[in-house]
Amino acid sequence: MNENDDPEAKTVAAADGAVAAGGAAADGAVASAGDALVAPAPGPTRRLFWSALGVALGLLVVDQSTKWWAVDALADSKSIPVFGDFIRFWLVYNPGAAFSMGTGVTWIFTIFAGIAVVAIAWYAWRVRSTPWSYALGLLLGGATSHFGDRLFREPAFGRGHVVDFIDYSGFFVGNVADIGIFAGAVSIVVLSFRGIEATQVPVPAEAGSDPVETGSDGKSRD
Repeated sequence: MNENDDPEAKTVAAADGAVAAGGAAADGAVASAGDALVAPAPGPTRRLFWSALGVALGLLVVDQSTKWWAVDALADSKSIPVFGDFIRFWLVYNPGAAFSMGTGVTWIFTIFAGIAVVAIAWYAWRVRSTPWSYALGLLLGGATSHFGDRLFREPAFGRGHVVDFIDYSGFFVGNVADIGIFAGAVSIVVLSFRGIEATQVPVPAEAGSDPVETGSDGKSRD
């Protein structure tokens, strides 16, 4: 009798085909799961990036609003004590960097500010840690506000003077953007000391095993 006409042979062949198809599907599922661990979905990154932009926008609005107030309220060298002589409001136009350094090369600081904005935004796009997104948002907001001053304030485009009005006992005169940048920098230092990485990706552990922690390079930290 022809093997092709044997019902039992046909049943065995069909079963073998089903097992093979099931095995291929399982292998595909395992490979897909492995790929998911290596390359996580971009959704959380976009969410954290928008969080960073939200913090940056908030700082930018507050900083520019307070600067416009200072220009109007503190004209003619008017001074307003806040905490006695320790902190007072006093209007200063700064063409240079911190402590009025580099006052004759304002355009260089404009270029540096622009580069800083792009670099911080690029790094914020890659971040996978909520605390890091907030810290980078503070840096981005402060850098963007300073960059805007350099571009659009007097005396000329690209050579604008930053508005400073918070006087710390005559030692330093700054603004709200400076406070945000300082807070962001301190936050990054604290996060680094605590071992919280900006691009850290958690990998689920197998049942019955200890969790495995990986860094931005994908290698185990054990």
